[in-house]
Amino acid sequence: MGKTVLSLGAGGLLLAGLLAAADTKGDSAKGKEVFEQCGVCHNTDTDEKKIGPSLKGLYKHEKLKNGKKVTDENVKAMINAGGNGMPAYADLLSEAEKADVIAYLKTL
Repeated sequence: MGKTVLSLGAGGLLLAGLLAAADTKGDSAKGKEVFEQCGVCHNTDTDEKKIGPSLKGLYKHEKLKNGKKVTDENVKAMINAGGNGMPAYADLLSEAEKADVIAYLKTL
């Protein structure tokens, strides 16, 4: 009985992990729609700065403006926390929307 419960618990954790990983993939087309509100401050088609830095080719750069390496986790942290005049989007965007925006940024 103990092994069965342990196996079911481990299986449940594995399934939860797989679902979480699938949820973080994101949809770039949806991300482009969500990003429209970000486009007020960020360019995506030129390197020119608007209010915030251009995000054109963001995932081709070695580092973010804050000096951290460009990774999904660091980009998401920037979206969540904001900074330098950018509002925090931790509570304004769902996890799926953030994943969609990150997927879109990877296409730039």
